[in-house]
Amino acid sequence: MDSLSKHCQDLADPDIGNFAVSIFILCGILVSYLPQHAKIIMRRSSEGLSPWFVLLGTTSGTCAIANILVLPRSREDIGCCSEIGGFACGAALLGIAQVGVQWSCFFLIMLLFLVFFPREDAAESTHSGHMHAEHDPQAGYTWQQALAVVGLSIAHFFVVFLISVVLLARFPNQLQLWANILGIVATCLASIQYIPQIYTTWKLQEVLSLSVPMMLIQTPGSFVFAASLAVRLGASGWSAWGVYIVTGCLQGILLGMGIWFWIRDRREQKVVGRFEIQNPENRANEQTPLLQGDGGSRN
Repeated sequence: MDSLSKHCQDLADPDIGNFAVSIFILCGILVSYLPQHAKIIMRRSSEGLSPWFVLLGTTSGTCAIANILVLPRSREDIGCCSEIGGFACGAALLGIAQVGVQWSCFFLIMLLFLVFFPREDAAESTHSGHMHAEHDPQAGYTWQQALAVVGLSIAHFFVVFLISVVLLARFPNQLQLWANILGIVATCLASIQYIPQIYTTWKLQEVLSLSVPMMLIQTPGSFVFAASLAVRLGASGWSAWGVYIVTGCLQGILLGMGIWFWIRDRREQKVVGRFEIQNPENRANEQTPLLQGDGGSRN
């Protein structure tokens, strides 16, 4: 209890500078995901998002939030809230809040991915010879794959939650080992998370429901966060900040593809617009009804 009380005394007087930076990072995490949520909802489609990107992101976030919650240091911080003021308690738990907001935002992406997954209507499916073959028509992902992603993500969440509760109640001395395992798994999943999305976006040659503004915010944010961790932890903490460099590079590739596709499409629109202006008769012919003048041919 003496060591815990000393730790709580340190938390009772939070540094205002660190508090401001932590709040800024928290708000940045939330704001960076909002464009992706909004784009899926406004398009009413999750077309263009890779199911494996969604699965890796959700499971990585689950491991990350479980990791920080079962860490002995985090549990000490939570325990101190009964001894220190509300402001100091909030400042002490901002690190947990940051990871929690990130997990919540990506979990919402997963839900929106399923709710707005593209589906063919029954007539189109029957005509194509595939009964109820609901799928993303461009990426080739099926409704069954979307359901599997959500099912696996939720099952993974409950497995991690149950293991954490059992260890907390019966084997508290194993929590540090469990936290280390969760941290390693979260790092590995986050490192490869963007690879399937890069492949899908390149295959489609357009971003569709993937938000470029989200990438614009998160790409430099990954490098800034990595730099701040590197300053605090030094070279020996490469395993903590290295993953954000890898993630930032992969996000940068995805962002570059999205910007290039946007520039290409803008150029094509300008070319088409100039052609229509220079050849108005073509546009008139395209708008002429195909059966014009054939009304008398019907019985």
